[in-house]
Amino acid sequence: MNRITTLFNIKYPIIQAGMVWVSGYKLASAVSNAGGLGLIGAGSMYPEVLREHIQKCKKATSKPFGVNIPMLYPNIEEIMKIIVDEGVTIVFTSAGNPMTWTTYLKENGVTVVHVVSSTKFALKAQEAGVDAIVAEGFEAGGHNGRDETTTFTLIPMVKEQIKIPIIAAGGIANGNGMLAAMVLGADGVQLGSRFAASVESSAHDNFKQVILNTKEGGTHLTLKELTPVRLIKNKFFEDIQELYAKCPTKEDLSQLLGRARSKRGIFEGDLIEGELEIGQIAGLIHEIKTAEAIILDMMQEYQQAKKEVADFF
Repeated sequence: MNRITTLFNIKYPIIQAGMVWVSGYKLASAVSNAGGLGLIGAGSMYPEVLREHIQKCKKATSKPFGVNIPMLYPNIEEIMKIIVDEGVTIVFTSAGNPMTWTTYLKENGVTVVHVVSSTKFALKAQEAGVDAIVAEGFEAGGHNGRDETTTFTLIPMVKEQIKIPIIAAGGIANGNGMLAAMVLGADGVQLGSRFAASVESSAHDNFKQVILNTKEGGTHLTLKELTPVRLIKNKFFEDIQELYAKCPTKEDLSQLLGRARSKRGIFEGDLIEGELEIGQIAGLIHEIKTAEAIILDMMQEYQQAKKEVADFF
């Protein structure tokens, strides 16, 4: 047991990221049943769809699970009411000021974790009263921090400044990465890309396959003028680069991005015009596995790596 397993009452300090179009109740419940903490990704769900996923997750697992909520969500008040009404006890917040909802959630018996990309925001989250933070490095897929701080440097810098538990995210997909994060000061790890390529992921099979095909250098952080996002390099990505060559305005970039690009790519499987959000660690993902196999393999790798390090010294 450590601070993260104790906080969430889980067996392993492994959290499945709440990803848009990927993290429905099937994935969240599978991860929780396997001993980790599954998260339903509310960012791609209408309020009543989220309620349905929460209710189905309750039926699919007796283990703890949570919900990830981007606080820029347009229906945030309704979402928060559903969280409380449905008795969700763990919430991960992101993309917003943790001061806004932390007190409300904690007053309703919810354990709150906030996602940050810098020490500055980690301190703000701690001041807001959250129970733990996810420190996410530049390697991560999807929407990302502007400072491009890598996980390897972010975790020890955050550890030096804050007292609450730290969950490392970005560039972690196996037991070796987990051990490295723990040595750097993390109490647990959050995996996104690895679980995106799982059997229970709600992503389209085309998207899962392109994850397996992505090699080193196959992703890039772009659209910083809007919200920085790490994408697989496809035709849509190349269209962005062509537009950048013309010194576009934010409005030009917004017009190209349009609406529902991530749904088109991740959920509907359009590998040409869709937005394909994945982390740099995709280059180490070679097989689609069940959530249970991912967790058990990861823990076995972690224990083996830990033994090898001990033997070395």
